Amino acid sequence: MRGKGIFLLLALMVAGCQESEPRQPPLMEARALLERGDGLGGEIALRRLLDGGTPDEELAAYLGQAELLQGNTGAARRWLEEGAFSADTRGHGFRMLGRLEMAEGNLAAAGSAFDRALQSMPDDPELWVDIGRLRYRGGEQSQAVDASKKAVDLGPQNVVALTFRGQLVRDAYGMEAALPWFEAALEIEPSDADVLAEYAATLGELGRTREMLSTTRDLAAATPGDSRVPLFQAVLAARAGEFGLAHDILGRGADPRRMSAAGALMAAVADLEAGNPASAAQTFDRLLRAQPDNRRLRHLLVRALHLAGNDRELVYRFADDARSESADRYLVQMVGRAYEALGERKSAAPFLERATQDSANGLVVLRSTIPPDVAAARGGGTGAETRNLVRALIGDGRSKAAVAAAEAFRSRVAGSADAAGLAGDAYLAAGQPKAALDRYRAAAEIRRPWPLVRRMVAALNAVDSRAEAAWLVDSQLASEPANREALAMAAWMAFDSGWIERGQALLRRAIELGGSRDPVLLSLAADRALRSGEQDEAMRFAMKAYRLQRRNAAAGRALAQALRATGNGAAADAVQAGS
Repeated sequence: MRGKGIFLLLALMVAGCQESEPRQPPLMEARALLERGDGLGGEIALRRLLDGGTPDEELAAYLGQAELLQGNTGAARRWLEEGAFSADTRGHGFRMLGRLEMAEGNLAAAGSAFDRALQSMPDDPELWVDIGRLRYRGGEQSQAVDASKKAVDLGPQNVVALTFRGQLVRDAYGMEAALPWFEAALEIEPSDADVLAEYAATLGELGRTREMLSTTRDLAAATPGDSRVPLFQAVLAARAGEFGLAHDILGRGADPRRMSAAGALMAAVADLEAGNPASAAQTFDRLLRAQPDNRRLRHLLVRALHLAGNDRELVYRFADDARSESADRYLVQMVGRAYEALGERKSAAPFLERATQDSANGLVVLRSTIPPDVAAARGGGTGAETRNLVRALIGDGRSKAAVAAAEAFRSRVAGSADAAGLAGDAYLAAGQPKAALDRYRAAAEIRRPWPLVRRMVAALNAVDSRAEAAWLVDSQLASEPANREALAMAAWMAFDSGWIERGQALLRRAIELGGSRDPVLLSLAADRALRSGEQDEAMRFAMKAYRLQRRNAAAGRALAQALRATGNGAAADAVQAGS
């Protein structure tokens, strides 16, 4: 009994110590839950305060935030819309109202709410992050960059500000340049899930798979059940060639419609590579309907339809697009192959013939399917309408009118990378590469995707700035080391400059990353092998290119050269006569 008494005394002492520990005020506890993203927990704590007599205006801003975190926008509006906040919570309340309006697509109302929040908290870095996100979404992307810089100036140790700045640096200057921003944020908060996810994704794009794996494990430990973890794991498996494993990780039988767009895309690619093209095609189709201008998605859907044997659907949906002069070579080639598979060789012939022809700089005019008069009648008020109008005018040969329309749009949405890039396209089509470069550079300061880089290279080559063009492609490769098109372009540039070893290394890498089905790349590889005295290697590449596309001029030329090098001139003449 005496021993039991001692244990009971110790238990009471421990309990007493626990009760004597100071607790945060209830409102601070609720706010801490909201900061951690626990909307439900925060709401429960706040409603206890409400039931205890705390005035509505003291809690409305936080209750609105709690509902927003749970996705209950209707309930959030009931707390936020009237702006009935106490003096101490006024800034936070209008900031939450701005977030609500932005979530519902009311961008002008969001801007007004953020303006009112600024009156109470002009030096809050996270408010400036929200303003930056609103500006970016509204097309004021240059102004969004300014807001991100101000957020960091106001909060150099603020994780949200550092992360947002890193995202915009990544858009404009590439993956490598963004890493220090995410690393700085992780030094402050090593377990922040959003920063870990951004860091993991950026490492993955750079091909640093071991570091990506380690960061993904950190993310899984920080937030068990985070949906981004299986996506990153699937990406790692896919890059290792384990597409079946990638499919299993994402969940065999999971509904792709409930996944994020990135998760659904990854699942569909895994399906395609694992031999389930019909399933992949359904997902690609759904994603393409949401992003109709995404060329990569269109290529994936076309490939999936062909592999699934749905060539009739492929022809029905894409033959008209492939007939357009703006159609890319891959689409034209696949429509031709679909006609061949259907036994309609006469219909296939013009497509397969066109697929052998490349433009000098790899660029084609992306004409609108809407006639110029119809596009003009629609006014070009929105970005999509203006893009259609400019493309229609370019396709109709009215380059001056295209420039005028693009510049008018750019003046209305100053700071938009898309508007600057569209103006650059109009100037390039009008034969004014210097003016095009000015607009392209303005766009690249905000966002520098590969399609923009390709157009910049064309403009730089047109003004004979080949050194800058080479630097631009190299800097893109530093951020996208697995970009096959960039590798191929860099290889061409290296050969032109006499850097043979570098060109060969880049070319080999491009072929490894999918170029093994590109007759132009294979023909180039055959040519370089022949120049190095490697006749067997040259013949291997040339034969593969020729079998892929017999009518391709580069493939026919490469095979003829390889045959002549082996002393088989008659066969070389026959190949050239038939190609």
